[in-house]
Amino acid sequence: MTRKQKRLSVITAAAVFLAAAAGLTLYALGQKASYFYMPADLQAASLAPGQRIRLGGLVEEGSIVRGQGATVGFAVTDHQNSVKVTYTGILPDLFREDQGVITEGAFGPDGVFVADSVLAKHDENYMPKEVAEGLKEKGVWQPDEGAAKTQ
Repeated sequence: MTRKQKRLSVITAAAVFLAAAAGLTLYALGQKASYFYMPADLQAASLAPGQRIRLGGLVEEGSIVRGQGATVGFAVTDHQNSVKVTYTGILPDLFREDQGVITEGAFGPDGVFVADSVLAKHDENYMPKEVAEGLKEKGVWQPDEGAAKTQ
């Protein structure tokens, strides 16, 4: 092999290696992706059984029910539809009714969303970006002057 052929074979091997690494990375990320939905979006969505999603909206007033141990039931709403959620674990300190929330998990066989994580707003001027945008699109959420920023 000439020097030029050796250089070309090294460059080709490096390109194949990088393409394989990129392909494996994209495949792994695709398996872990969880898509964001508002309660009204779920009717049009065709979800596979057990598919992980992110469900966002507001915690419906009067829907929080404390069960045995660390199990909590509540409903997530966008003021058009609501979805019942169960969660076993410690809720964030700022979790309360009529506040923005994002839950991650999957629907159980009974149609109740089983969350394995719950994210709540972190101060009085913040609502999760996906939730704020979804509620604004539906004309439900009007930000205060101090709450105009979403991050």
